[in-house]
Amino acid sequence: MDSETPAAEPIRRAVLATDDKTGLPDLGRGLSALGVELWATQGTGRCLTDAGVPTRPVEELTGVGSWFGGRVKTLHPAVFGGVLAPRTPPGLSELADRRLLGFDLVVVNFYPFERHLRDVPRATDREEFIDIGGVALARAAAKNHRFVTVVTGPEQYGPLLEEVRRLRGSVSSETRQRLAVRAFERCSEYDAAIARGLTAAGGDADVLPGEVRFRRDRLTLRYGENPHQRGAAYAWTGSGGVGFDPEPIELVKGDSLSYTNLLDLETAAAVVAEFREPAAAVVKHATPCGAAWAPTIDAALARAVATDPVARYGCAIAVNRPFGAADPGSLAGVFVDLLSAPEFDPAALARLGQRPKIKLVRLDPSPAARPRWEAKSALGRLLVQEADRRDIVPSDLTRVSGSAPEAAVLASLEFSWRVVRHAKSNAIVLASGSSTVGIGSGQPTRVKAVELACEVAGERARGAVLASDAFFPFPDGVEAAGRAGVRAIIQPGGSVRDREVIAAAERYGMSMYFTGWRVFRH
Repeated sequence: MDSETPAAEPIRRAVLATDDKTGLPDLGRGLSALGVELWATQGTGRCLTDAGVPTRPVEELTGVGSWFGGRVKTLHPAVFGGVLAPRTPPGLSELADRRLLGFDLVVVNFYPFERHLRDVPRATDREEFIDIGGVALARAAAKNHRFVTVVTGPEQYGPLLEEVRRLRGSVSSETRQRLAVRAFERCSEYDAAIARGLTAAGGDADVLPGEVRFRRDRLTLRYGENPHQRGAAYAWTGSGGVGFDPEPIELVKGDSLSYTNLLDLETAAAVVAEFREPAAAVVKHATPCGAAWAPTIDAALARAVATDPVARYGCAIAVNRPFGAADPGSLAGVFVDLLSAPEFDPAALARLGQRPKIKLVRLDPSPAARPRWEAKSALGRLLVQEADRRDIVPSDLTRVSGSAPEAAVLASLEFSWRVVRHAKSNAIVLASGSSTVGIGSGQPTRVKAVELACEVAGERARGAVLASDAFFPFPDGVEAAGRAGVRAIIQPGGSVRDREVIAAAERYGMSMYFTGWRVFRH
C-alpha cells in the first residue's frame, strides 16, 4: 500500500442528513448492528427512531437546533470540524483540544430541487429547495476521503454495508475515493440543475445551455463503433428545464446493445415518431432503408421491409405501436439485429425468442418522448442543436411545375418528406402511397442519390413521388428521376439554377413543389 494512503480504519461514528429516506432504516439498522454511533438531523433521526434505530440529534453537538426554517442545521464547526479533521497525529490532537467528535462516515442527500423544476412554477419558490448544508457536507466529506467515507444516494447503501461487514467495520481506500468522486459529481449535477431551473423560471427555457454535463448511463455498450474501440453511453445529468433527458431503454432480449445499435435505434424511432398511424422503419448504418405506415403494424412492417431486400440484412427496426402476437409473421426470412417497440405481446415475445441473435428493446417512440436537443461530437467539441421538429403544412408548399396532383399524391409527398429528413444527406426518398420504394442517402452528389434510389426502386419508381432533403443544384437529378418515371417531386428550392431545374421537371411532366426549407442530416 502507498505510504500516503492511510490504512482502513473502522467506522465508529456517522452523521446522517437525508431528504430521501429510501432504504434509510435498513442502513441504520445495519450500521447500528456493527456498533456505529449514529448522529442525525431532525427528520432523518425521526425516521431512524421510528424504525427502532438509536440515534443522537446533531443539535447536541451544535447547540443551535434548526434555524431560519431549517436553512441552518449542520452548518457548524462541531459538525464540519469532525468531518474535515485529518486523522493524523496533529489532526487528532486538535480534535481532542477542541473537544470535537470525529465522523468516519457521512450519509447525505439533497433537497430534491430537480423534482421541483416541474412542480414549482416560480423561481422565488424554487429557491426554497436549494440545499446548502447537505451539499457542503458532501463536499467536505469528499475532500477528506482519505479518512472519511461519503454516501450520497440510497443505491450505495447496500454495497457499503456489504463491504463494511466484509472488512470488519472498515471501508477500503479505493471505495472511499470512488464514493468521493461520485459525491463531487452529484454536487456538480445539482448545481447545474439549479442554474437550469432558475434560467427556465426566468423565461429562457428554450435557450441553448451555457454548460452541458453528462453522466455514465446504466446502459452498457460492448464496445465503440468497432470492436477495437472502447465505448460508453452518457446521459444528461439533470431533469427539467433545458437538457437531454433520455427516454428509458429496456433491453428485453439480448446480452447488450452496441454503439451502432443506439445510432440505428435513434433514427428508426425518430422516423416512426413522425406518424400518428401505425408505422414501421427499417434502418441500416443510421439511415432509413425502408419506412411505411398502414392500418396495422403487421402491414406497415411488410411494406417497410419490402423497400430494399438487400440493405435490410442485419437491420434495426422500430414500430410505434405495441408489437402484437401476429406481427412477427411480417419478418419471416428477414435477418433483424434489433427490434424496438413500446411493448411486446407475450405471444410475440415467445415467437421472437426463437431467434437467437435478435435484440428486443422496449422504447417509447412517441413525439412527446423525443428530446428537444441533439448532440454530436466534432474535433473534440460537443455540437448541440435543436432537434428538427418542424412539421410541413400546406402553406409551406409552392407548386412550381406541372398541374396540381390529386390528394393521394400530395399525401405521398408529405410522407416522403417526413422520411427524407431522417436519411443521411445527400438524401432522396421515393415513395408510393404511404410506403418507401427506394432510398438513396449519404452521397456526395445529389444526382447519385437519385440514381441510387431509382436503382433500389426499379419498376416501382414509375408513378412514385420523390423527396429531396435539399435543393437540386443542377437539373441532372430531376432528369434522372424523370427518366425513371417519377411523377412528382418535393424539395426546398433556392438554387441559383432553379429555373433550369423547373424546366427539367416540366419536360418530364412532373409536378414539383418547393417547401422553402431544407432538412439536412449529417
